[in-house]
Amino acid sequence: MKLVTYESGKQQRVGVVEGQNVVDLRAAVELAAKKRGPRSLYSDSKFKSAAQTLAEAGAAPREMLGVLARGDEWLKALGTVAKGLARELAGKQAARNSASSALKGLIAPLDSVRLRAPIPRPGKITCVGLNYADHAREQGEEPPPAPIFFLKAWNTIIGPGDNIVLPPNSSQVDYEAEFAVVLGQGGSRIPEDKAYDHVAGYMILHDVSARDLQFSDKQWFRGKSCDTFAPTGPWIVTKDEVPDPHNLRISLTLNGETMQDSNTSNLIFKVPFLVSYLSQSITWEPGDLISTGTPPGVGVFRKPQVFLKPGDSASITVERLGTLTNSVVGS
Repeated sequence: MKLVTYESGKQQRVGVVEGQNVVDLRAAVELAAKKRGPRSLYSDSKFKSAAQTLAEAGAAPREMLGVLARGDEWLKALGTVAKGLARELAGKQAARNSASSALKGLIAPLDSVRLRAPIPRPGKITCVGLNYADHAREQGEEPPPAPIFFLKAWNTIIGPGDNIVLPPNSSQVDYEAEFAVVLGQGGSRIPEDKAYDHVAGYMILHDVSARDLQFSDKQWFRGKSCDTFAPTGPWIVTKDEVPDPHNLRISLTLNGETMQDSNTSNLIFKVPFLVSYLSQSITWEPGDLISTGTPPGVGVFRKPQVFLKPGDSASITVERLGTLTNSVVGS
């Protein structure tokens, strides 16, 4: 299932992408709770059971953090209901547009809405440095014996199609394609073999970095936390659609030219380890992010170096997660 935050009719909503449509989450949950959907759907035992699960949980959350906090069973039920409604109503434009219909506002064409950052303001954006074996080799370094963590501030978050804004105090802004873990169920002191119970899904994160600020500070926070330095999206893909997060191709193109191309199999520290390791001292909350590091090919280590400039377009593609594209502008 693909979970999105989107704008439609000047309102921000949360939805589920089904094919070329977006199913509005609140409308779907309300319809399921009141059994106002097409009668044919309620003859399906799976749909009926899923609708009951949604109804028993009460009113639908208005934002993504609340959705993720509902847990795996609720998310699975949501996926069943959204898929059933989208399948049943596909092509029935008149029913969807009728002012008196209970289905009004339920489904919108994907190309008619504006996708925003899936989680507009995550509580924690935790990133891992030097976590690809091939990226370590690129720098002539040995893989670290333990994960190297740093934080990005929430002001970095932007969504698909939003502009990366180059700060006036940096001339060395770099690109970094990353695969991010989205926490669902919160918790602390999580055993590694239970880590996936706390993962809701995955998404793309672009860890934009001002290298001159990063290196002059001799630590990473300021250079990584400039406004707009964490494009995310285009959606959260739930974990059930990613059987092996450690076998996904990840690549970045800059103005159509491939700059990074690797696979998450090269991650040094894997997803369950990262979730468990940090939970021994930090409590995870729904919607927290772990960005797992970048593969080789970043601009600062190229000869000659390549840095982002106004007019550039950067696209990150991760297998099973889609493509995230953002343009670059000056401040």
